[in-house]
Amino acid sequence: MTPEHVGPGTAAAVLALLALPAVAAYLAAATRLRRRGDAWPRARDAACAAGGTAWAWAVLGGTPPGGGPFTAHMAQHLVTGMAAPLLLVLARPLTLALRALRPGGVRRRLLAVAHSRPAAWAAFPPLAAALDLGGLWLLHRTGLFAALHHRPLPHAAVHAHALAAGALFTFAVCQLDPVRHRWSPAVRGTTLLAAGTAHAVLAKSLYATPPPGTAFAAADLHTGARLLYYGGDLVELALAAVLAVQWYTATGRAHRAARRVRAAGGGVRDVAGTGC
Repeated sequence: MTPEHVGPGTAAAVLALLALPAVAAYLAAATRLRRRGDAWPRARDAACAAGGTAWAWAVLGGTPPGGGPFTAHMAQHLVTGMAAPLLLVLARPLTLALRALRPGGVRRRLLAVAHSRPAAWAAFPPLAAALDLGGLWLLHRTGLFAALHHRPLPHAAVHAHALAAGALFTFAVCQLDPVRHRWSPAVRGTTLLAAGTAHAVLAKSLYATPPPGTAFAAADLHTGARLLYYGGDLVELALAAVLAVQWYTATGRAHRAARRVRAAGGGVRDVAGTGC
């Protein structure tokens, strides 16, 4: 079957179906973990299922009620490139895989890949942000958007890229799974702020001027741009909340450790002072 004979529904259905085995494998691994007596929060199961469902809904053409074609496209982008990646990253799939796999070659290879230098650089927050936001700007501020119209396979590839790039950026900012190098909250927070600014600037530019080669109705263009602006803010606030919780938890642990050290030091001095 040539690309010209692949309908838009076919390509979207194939992408949506990819979510089913991924979510099923995750839930099966979580169930296996609990059966052997290990704890695994069910909230992470819910996050994985919600992320997979959101991804399938977006690529199958889910759109807000009353939205025009550009608004529908922006809804797809927000879900595919931002909301679904956040839910999937919150599910901590790499941590689950490492805990569910038995000790052996497969687990060692997975851990080696996760701790490899290329993986560390791929999860470098500024690089991940450039891949994610760079693709978004390239799609909407060049003729690429118009060129993909009525071309289902390239359009499906854009959806896949949006999910992969969004997941990589979210993974790099949150760093919930075990990685080779953990970047500081300052690096991740600054990257998130810069990415949010680039996202907002793109939304404002689209409010004023549609993607080159397109002719959307003004009302549809403005609604889609506002959805991109405010919807992006919501997801970025959620990412900032994850960062804040991590910082608060790490700071609390450091303070408790320092108090224990001080208490232990004081006890030693007291004993020394008694001459015992």
